[in-house]
Amino acid sequence: MRKVVLPIIILVLIGLDQLSKWWVVSNIALEEIVSFLPGVFSLTYLRNYGAAFSMLQNQQWLFALITFAVVGFAFYYLWKHLNGSYWLLTGLSLIIAGGLGNFIDRVRLGYVVDMVHLDFMDFAIFNVADSYLTVGVIVLMIAFWKEEENESNR
Repeated sequence: MRKVVLPIIILVLIGLDQLSKWWVVSNIALEEIVSFLPGVFSLTYLRNYGAAFSMLQNQQWLFALITFAVVGFAFYYLWKHLNGSYWLLTGLSLIIAGGLGNFIDRVRLGYVVDMVHLDFMDFAIFNVADSYLTVGVIVLMIAFWKEEENESNR
């Protein structure tokens, strides 16, 4: 069952990421700021030619290689641990979806579309795939912590 459900979930997450980016590109001018939830976040269409927080600008081959390695390992680990905890499967699925969501942008456009601007703090503008990656890493850390805790209680 998980062999069927997890790929569908990953594809839906990628679709939501791509849909959000398409909507922003279609409805917001480049670098325009549109208030969405006042005081919480705005939408701002930016083109990110770098990595997280716009580091390493114009290193597309490096990003492709890193994405291939990380997503490839995550797919492999997911496949090998299909009977693992939901924490593990959720974290890996989010990492795969986030990595592929941004990879699609890099291949198709040569940059990543970013749009979420937090109004309540000074933070980098990011996108839905970045959120998947961040939450996925946190969930994966929880999964490994819980696994380690379970092993020490045996």
